[in-house]
This record gives sequence, structure tokens and C-alpha cells, in this order.
Amino acid sequence: MSLSLLAIAAWAQDENQFTIDAQLRTRGEYNNGAGYPRYQSQLPATFINERARMSMDYERGMLELKLSAQHTGLWGQDGMNTANGRMTMNEAWAKLMPTKEWFVKIGRQQLAYDDERILGSSDWDVNGNWHDALKVGYEKDNNKLHLFAAVNRNNTNSGNYYHGNMPYKAMQGAWFHHDFEKESLGVSLLVLNTGYEQGEPGHGQTKYMQTLGSDINYMPGAWHLHGAFYYQTGRSADDLKVSSCMASFKAAYQIDSQWKLSVGMDYLEGESYISGSKDMYGNVTLNKEHSDRTRAFNPLYGSHHLFYGLMDYFYANGFVGGIQTGLGDLQAGVDYKASTKTSMMLNYHYFATASDCLDKRGLGHELDLQLTTKLMKDVTLQAGYSFVKGTESMNVVKGGSHKAWQDWAWISLNITPRLFTTKW
Repeated sequence: MSLSLLAIAAWAQDENQFTIDAQLRTRGEYNNGAGYPRYQSQLPATFINERARMSMDYERGMLELKLSAQHTGLWGQDGMNTANGRMTMNEAWAKLMPTKEWFVKIGRQQLAYDDERILGSSDWDVNGNWHDALKVGYEKDNNKLHLFAAVNRNNTNSGNYYHGNMPYKAMQGAWFHHDFEKESLGVSLLVLNTGYEQGEPGHGQTKYMQTLGSDINYMPGAWHLHGAFYYQTGRSADDLKVSSCMASFKAAYQIDSQWKLSVGMDYLEGESYISGSKDMYGNVTLNKEHSDRTRAFNPLYGSHHLFYGLMDYFYANGFVGGIQTGLGDLQAGVDYKASTKTSMMLNYHYFATASDCLDKRGLGHELDLQLTTKLMKDVTLQAGYSFVKGTESMNVVKGGSHKAWQDWAWISLNITPRLFTTKW
């Protein structure tokens, strides 16, 4: 019997598995300055957002197929009889595994690597992140290598010019990870080539920015040490010459089965500015020192909510007026695990600009409290409260008023049952 007939025979003997998973995540929020600082005259907002997601997964030997659809939005955002629902496919991919070590994955998928600082699922956001991409992977023992590429177009008959909803026109990347078992050490390398459309239809040109870096985890005993460094060069989405970097370090110590302490630092390089005049409110006008290049680091498509304060002032939401002063973030935290079902987290952040463009670089302080408890199988309740005390410099880079109290409270119910599974 030929090799092809043997492969077909082996495929026919493979077991089929089909599962259906659901997620309903409902989150109520009291927003009195999250995302962007509010002005003193601005009233707080209270709302409920929701994600309803249904996923189907099919596996058979060397083949896996996943389809996941979701509806997201605010309660009351649509009319009772509206026909304009927001149904989206957040995953739609096929994975082929010609050998035990190699796989090919094509379609709409999440690209999430390491601590998700550069590429992440952004699961806190009600919509999340996804990419229409092709990924080729090799995984064996302590080594993993992934190669991936994505390209976006508006339609099929307008040439190659792209001006659409995705933040890039094309992207190619490579990720390698190796675990050193005896040393409890894991090292990753990431290389990205991100292309942005420049010019006008009929006269467009793709300019590329390169992001290169490493992520390192080391866990000796009760310690967990994490560091990351990335450098960017090439051309930005604004067609500026890029030369920028970011660095991160965090040290956590597990005191016992319940308590963990941590300290950390994030530094994201910022633009060079020259201070200008002040307006009637005392806010300073900043002018770029160089018009043809930038030193502002772009953390791209990571899960920004995980890093720079839960109130999402930095990178999850933009700076005002296109100002990009970068960020220095000093952190300290404590985690407490009350039981197998309940845990609490308290984190402190001190923010400052990364560029010396204002009289005072300090932006302010943030305190984040979060509680998580498992109510029953497949049902988790989370709640949190945060506040920020900003400075006059915060007014310049984020807007709002530092004299106004800025806080945010939320509560979320996450229900994730497996509805159906079968094998044949």
C-alpha cells in the first residue's frame, strides 16, 4: 500500500471530538475619570457592557477547526427592534498538523505571546484583539518557534492601497521560546515587521517599522523575576523615522501560600518636545523638537490594561493632541489568596513622563484594588476600585483637571460553561 493510502487509512481511524463553549460576561462600571481624566464640571457615567460569545471546536487527528462568534456592546445601545446588531467572528481558523511537531494555522486568530506586552488578546476589552493571519509553528521539547504573517485589503478591485479598520496594512513576525528546565528559566525572542500605508490611492506605498526584543522569566525558589526589552526602528504609521525602546522589570516574592509581594518598573521612551506658551488654564503647549523622526515607543497590539494601571490612562487610550511623552511607571503590589476560590490584589503606580519636556515630569499616583471569587463551577465574580491623583503635568498629556477627583469602580460576572461535548 502506498504512503498516501496509509495516511488516509490512519486519518479514517482518528477519533472525532466536537465541543461547544459559551461565555457571558456582564460588567457594570462607574466611570468618574477612567480612560481620560475628567474636568471638574464633568459628570460621572454609569453603564453596563456585555460580551456574549459562542465557540465551536472540532478536532480529528491532524485537523482542528474553531469558529467563535460574539455580540458586544452596552445595555440599551441598540433599540428593542433594531436590525443593526454587532455580531463579529472573533475566531475562525483551521489548524493542520502534518507531524507531531509542526502545525499550520490559518484564519482569524489571536496572536498572544509571553506576557502580552506587544502582542496580546486584550481580553479585558469587551471586543478583544484578533488578526486575520497565517501561522506556521514548530514545537518540540523545550523549544517553540512560530512564524506568522497578515495582510489587509479594503476590497478586491482597488489595487493594493489599504485604508481600513485594522491598524496596519501588513505584518510579518517570528517568535522563539526556550525553557531551561534546571534553571527555571524561560527566554523568548520576538521580531515584528509592521507595514503602514502611506500616500494616497493610486500613489500608495507601504512603509515598515521593525520591533525586536526579548522576554525573560526566571523563578528561583519563591522568587519570580521577569524582564523585557524591545527596540523599534524603521518608519512609523506617520511616516517618521523611528528609534525608540522600552524596558520592563518586575520582581515578585511568594511569602507563603497566601501572600505575595512585588515591585516593578516600566519605561517606554517618549518624544522630544520643546515647551511653548501657556493657555488661560495654565496648560503648556508642547512642540516637537524634530519633525522628521520620533523617539516615542509604540507597544502595538498588546494587552495594555495589564500593565500601566487599571484606569487605562496610558496606551490603552491615547495622549491628548497627539502628545507622546512616553512613560515611566514605578509599581508596588501585594496579592492575597484568602482561599482556593477567593483572591485579592492591591497595586500602586507612580507615573512620570519619559521625556524631559515639562517643568515637572511627575504625572501622578494610581491605586488599584481588585477582588476575584469563584461563586460556583463556571461562574466567577470580580470587582474593583481605582483612583488617580494627577498633577498639572497630567493635564498637559491627558487633559482633564488634576483638581477633580478621578476614580472608577466596576463589578463583573463571568459565566463560561461548556455546553456540549461529544466523541465518535
